[in-house]
Amino acid sequence: MLFGVIFVAGCTDESDSPGTGAGAAKEISIGYVLWDSEIASTNVVKKIYEQAGYDVEIKAVDAGPLYQALADGQVDMSVSAWLPATQANYWDTYGDDIVLVGKNLEGAKIGLVVPSYVTIDSIDEMNGVADKFNGKIMGIEPGAGIMSTTETAIEDYGLDYTLVPSSSAGMAAQLSDAYKDGDWIVVTGWTPHWMFVRFDLKYLSDPKGVYGGEEYIGSLARTGFKEDNPEAYAILERFHWEPKDMESVMLAIEEGATAEDAAQAWVDANPDTVTYWING
Repeated sequence: MLFGVIFVAGCTDESDSPGTGAGAAKEISIGYVLWDSEIASTNVVKKIYEQAGYDVEIKAVDAGPLYQALADGQVDMSVSAWLPATQANYWDTYGDDIVLVGKNLEGAKIGLVVPSYVTIDSIDEMNGVADKFNGKIMGIEPGAGIMSTTETAIEDYGLDYTLVPSSSAGMAAQLSDAYKDGDWIVVTGWTPHWMFVRFDLKYLSDPKGVYGGEEYIGSLARTGFKEDNPEAYAILERFHWEPKDMESVMLAIEEGATAEDAAQAWVDANPDTVTYWING
């Protein structure tokens, strides 16, 4: 089975593949990666589809298996595609067999992030203060696109640093601890993220352009999903929100709400948007 970690909500009969079987018109599966941003967006989308009358199964996976699952038709959709740069390698491998439905959030960004009290402003200054960072860049899951991009940055800038893998939650916890003590720390970061709401942070400038420019988060679907379930596909086409919306859900989760409760609170607070997504 492709999925190393699976969370199921509104579970369907696993004997039915997506889009097949009795009643399948009201059953959908959504794949996502375990970034705080995608936990937020996927749970909101889950609530939208449930309000529209669907039984929804959500599956948490690493980025590579997610793209493979979409290409193989094992999940119906995802709202977790960071493009054009962050997940470019996965898109290059599987994109011919996946439908890019559209952009669900614009203005995303990735890069190396430090607290604003850190007195350097550019990646090419990092070697001069390596001791202050203990020679470490704190990362997330090893399979994430931002990790491979950071390995490239270490090579291109000749950085005397080690990239330390962790998880998105682990990275945020390390950042929080360092920030509380006023310590120097550099992490693999991205926007939107609740940490930019909670802490005063900055991206280190990237004069070589390793991390690319502005990113967007895309919605993907398996081939044939539009034909199998045009109503569900149309909802996915209409789903689009702003970074501040995503960050509000992420912050609620970070402050202790469950992902489902945080998503439901956002849905309850934005009825007009939700109605448009469902009905057009």
